[in-house]
Amino acid sequence: MTDNRIENINVNAEQAILTPNELKDLYPLNENIIKTIAQGQKTVKDILNGEDKRILVVVGPCSIHDIKSAKEYASKLKVLADELEDTLYIVMRVYFEKPRTTVGWQGLINDPHLDNSFELEEGLKQARELLTYIAELGLPVAGEALDIVTPQYIQDLISWTAIGARTTESQSHRKMASGLSSAVGFKNGTDGNIEIAINALESVEAPHNFISIDPDGHVAVVRTKGNANTHIILRGGKEPNYDVESVTEYEERLKKAGLPAKIMIDCSHANSLKKAENQELVLKNIEEQILNGNKSIMGVMIESNLFFGKQSIPQDLSQLKYGVSVTDECIGWEQTDQILKDFAQTIKESLSKR
Repeated sequence: MTDNRIENINVNAEQAILTPNELKDLYPLNENIIKTIAQGQKTVKDILNGEDKRILVVVGPCSIHDIKSAKEYASKLKVLADELEDTLYIVMRVYFEKPRTTVGWQGLINDPHLDNSFELEEGLKQARELLTYIAELGLPVAGEALDIVTPQYIQDLISWTAIGARTTESQSHRKMASGLSSAVGFKNGTDGNIEIAINALESVEAPHNFISIDPDGHVAVVRTKGNANTHIILRGGKEPNYDVESVTEYEERLKKAGLPAKIMIDCSHANSLKKAENQELVLKNIEEQILNGNKSIMGVMIESNLFFGKQSIPQDLSQLKYGVSVTDECIGWEQTDQILKDFAQTIKESLSKR
């Protein structure tokens, strides 16, 4: 008999997984966790609105691939965050999903065992367990919303959200971001296009309606209020865009669009020319701009891990180096600790005049 199927021709299987509510029941929120998340969301919004003069610092691994090293990093970062809290508001970068230009490891949620087994349910469990651990420390967390369903499982533990360069122009991600409880930063395009990020800010502020799932896993229409707590993230493009000339230009373009001139600068990616050690140079330039009276730069992003560098994922996973990135190159902990202490000390007086 001839196979006349017209749908799912390229689908091998469909596997049901636990619902968002079932995952939340496994890793519930307690009073301390709720306090951490709520305070984190409020503080980030206060920084965006100018009510809090501190600089928002999103810092941490390019991607999370090992829960043990992530917990060690979080414990170290919490100590530093408390030490510098009068000048910097430090939020840990905890990215579980990685966009790919072609193919490659797509992050802990998609492939938690790093072996192409794609145990997504296990990935979601590991992600939520880690987020609850970090929140228990009293440290707020930053995440990237890449898959438009995943936020139903973990977004209640996120205090600041990024939309990446490859998805800023996506209507689906703009609709999703319009309903998120946290502030959201939109990166300029990989080619340096800033207009798509500005368009995204205008889109996300408006209410939207879209199809997703509800907490019980049912297909549902989500109707949002719109999210006014947004900003752009400069990550460079064909060339870096963190310099004073670029920042000044983007301030004017935001004002022309009727949007607040609030800018975060990503010290990594194209701004560092994908060299981790260059992040310190970018941070020094930002420091100089603040000292010279800049009022639009409200945050910075730094890719940092326990140890410097990056590594490929080996066939023999026992050969993985502990605390070293498996995606973008990161600076190590000692350098992270030092450059943030220096940054805080240098800009402290200037922030009080903002």
